[in-house]
Amino acid sequence: MAFIRCRNERFGFKMRGRTPAIPSNIQVVCSGCLPTEVCKESEISVLVFSVTVVKFRDSQQELCMTPNQRYLFDINGYLHIPQVLNAEELAAAQAAVDRYISTPEEELPEGFSRSEDGKYYANGFAFDKALEALVVHPGIWPIIKEFTHDCPAFSRGTLIVDTHQHEPFGLHCAREDYGWQSTRFDTREGRIFCDDFVIFPYFDDVFPGDGGLLVVPGSHKAAFDRPPRLFNCGVIANREDIPDSVVNVTPRAGDVVVMTEMLVHGTLKWQPQNRQRRLLVLRYRPQFKGQSRVTDVVRNRLSPQIRELMDYGHYTDIKEIIKTDVVSLT
Repeated sequence: MAFIRCRNERFGFKMRGRTPAIPSNIQVVCSGCLPTEVCKESEISVLVFSVTVVKFRDSQQELCMTPNQRYLFDINGYLHIPQVLNAEELAAAQAAVDRYISTPEEELPEGFSRSEDGKYYANGFAFDKALEALVVHPGIWPIIKEFTHDCPAFSRGTLIVDTHQHEPFGLHCAREDYGWQSTRFDTREGRIFCDDFVIFPYFDDVFPGDGGLLVVPGSHKAAFDRPPRLFNCGVIANREDIPDSVVNVTPRAGDVVVMTEMLVHGTLKWQPQNRQRRLLVLRYRPQFKGQSRVTDVVRNRLSPQIRELMDYGHYTDIKEIIKTDVVSLT
């Protein structure tokens, strides 16, 4: 019998048989934290962290969304997944973000720039390999594949640096901006299909009262248009003004938020004057829904795997990258 300490440190669990080799990207938790997935082949009870279920079959691992995550995303329209990035990945990403922010405009590579207010950094995902790797991080790759029915395409990725000097973003969603027919959310064969979604890896802690992301849980399934005057016409200035139906999501550094663009969302003004809210906005859709907006000069910096992921494809096309459970960039 092998005993493995839960990451929560309040619990542990025993494993029957030999102890498997746990990949470095897998964090073991116990039944006090998440439901158990039992692998009959190896007679080992393995519990999952964040979004991935791990089943050991003939020394291979299969990665997929958990039933918990499917249910929560289905009813809420978003997922807050803690500790997706490990300490090494987070440190490398934070260092890359620091380099992008501190590089003078005239010294930035072609294809990279910042907005006048210093909030948006174009093609942030491509500035450094540590950031590019997050596009297909093992903690989110199963979600990307499932939401696109194994036909994924990466559209673009922007770095956001939010400070107390920036104005909040009013509540909105793709359906309100572009029409009811612009985005689709469905469930078939025990899986979720979502043809326009974003993933936010966070590089800084967000605490209650700081501000940041606002969501209206369940609004992705609304059968009626949002009344214009509801939620103060979509502009929420202070934490004290947040209506009961609106949630302020407060991720920590290394956490990830996954959200359908059908969900009504916005931002609350960032309050701390000595801290920033830095995150990537990674956009995905099925491969048959439009072309990537990333220019060739930026694409040429990317690994072959990410370039393939950005390619347009027919409904029946199967990309090589989809055949891989864990994507390694070359």
